[in-house]
Amino acid sequence: MKEVETLWEEVRELSLGKSGRVERLESPPTPLRFLREFVSPNKPCLISNATLHWPALSSWSHDDYLSRALSNDVVSLHLTPNGRADALVPAPSTSSSSLCFASPYVHRLLFPEALRLILSCGNANSSGTVAYAQQQNDCFRSEYSALAADCEPHIPWASQALGCLPEAVNLWIGNHLSETSFHKDHYENLYAVVCGQKHFLLLPPTDVHRMYIRQYPAAHYSFSQDSGQLKLELDNPARNVPWCSVNPYPSPETKDAEISQFPLYFNGPKPLECTVKAGEILYLPSMWFHHVKQTPDSSGRTIAINYWYDMQFDIKYAYFNFLQSISYPSTCNLKLAGTECEDSGSDACACLSKYAPVADVVKMSKDGEGE
Repeated sequence: MKEVETLWEEVRELSLGKSGRVERLESPPTPLRFLREFVSPNKPCLISNATLHWPALSSWSHDDYLSRALSNDVVSLHLTPNGRADALVPAPSTSSSSLCFASPYVHRLLFPEALRLILSCGNANSSGTVAYAQQQNDCFRSEYSALAADCEPHIPWASQALGCLPEAVNLWIGNHLSETSFHKDHYENLYAVVCGQKHFLLLPPTDVHRMYIRQYPAAHYSFSQDSGQLKLELDNPARNVPWCSVNPYPSPETKDAEISQFPLYFNGPKPLECTVKAGEILYLPSMWFHHVKQTPDSSGRTIAINYWYDMQFDIKYAYFNFLQSISYPSTCNLKLAGTECEDSGSDACACLSKYAPVADVVKMSKDGEGE
């Protein structure tokens, strides 16, 4: 459908202009400018010098400060064999599907030990696990509340523009192996990096057909006390999770096969690349697809905090739903072995956040947590 491909290009020009890059602001915008130029047109932007006044910018670079402040706090640590939680992985041998959607093993422990595991797992230790503090569900205001004085409880200019306070504030602590697969969230996301760097790939909601969203059997990692290893198991009772099929960084061994399977992504317009450094905030509009990797600081970790504001379920949301309801031939004709190629039009087939407003979006999946 040539019209859909034309739409991909037109949205890029409207969102990014001729530069093809995410617009950078050298200082925080006024609430009115933020609302008019970025929120209303659903356009991302990168704000420099946005959080330099936060004590966190200096304090959180010291592990001893964090360990003292959170010495008695129990936090949730997500463990996987490779750092890719809530992602597609080869299914267990008992499955007829080639891939499954794997959720991490969540280990509750005192923060100083959690931080030690994050740093020691930076090169995948002998136990074969990579640790990532990525609990979400408003974890900063619950598990990490002892750090509340080190940063703002909300982003003032964003709160004024959006007319509300954040629904959730989340803290992320990982290493260079921590990675988040392509997904989208039904939130306006203000993403602030405190230590290290975050590397985003961005695609607008109109590129939904290029994500090859399909149903995958749900699985989870469990931890064996006997072997000290993580084990992948299919959920029981069995259920499916709609998720993006595209891995934007395929291995040399699988690259040709993945380009052949997902030509709309690999042969279409390039995703936007955006690196967020310490002291900067990325405004990630609601429903934009994003993939996240990171580069740690000299201490071996990346720390970020993000603010999720409720999105407006307005006419844009209706337009996006209509677009998703259109069956794109290349999407429906290419199927993964052992999976059903679901209509990528409904919200049931959207890549969604676990912390999404279910009351507003009836068919929303609760699976998958994303940055």
